[in-house]
Amino acid sequence: QVQLVESGGGLLQAGGSLRLSCAASGLAFRSYTMGWFRQAPGKEREFVAAISESGGNTLYSNPVKGRFTISRDNAKNTAYLQMNSLKPDDAAVYYCAAKRLGGVGNVPSQYYYWGQGTQVTVSS
Repeated sequence: QVQLVESGGGLLQAGGSLRLSCAASGLAFRSYTMGWFRQAPGKEREFVAAISESGGNTLYSNPVKGRFTISRDNAKNTAYLQMNSLKPDDAAVYYCAAKRLGGVGNVPSQYYYWGQGTQVTVSS
């Protein structure tokens, strides 16, 4: 049974930093591209970042480029999202997801496995 479990969300002030973790089990983690998505109330789920199987290739959405960093530790079956200079617009439920083949992608339907999400709240 595949499980992706996010952690690290919370409430913080604008300008602060947070690191999200996604612990994977039940799959060959090093064979999957990992992605982070977010969804704010009343909005569609949007792409945040993705990282290739080896970590050698990454992709970011324009709103987070330069502020967020995606990484992974294949020995720990865990992906991370370091978020700096947080803004109120970054507030959302953050989801990690896993996909096979095709490299890094930014379309939710490309990802087969999803976590339950972790809430990030940013106050102004």
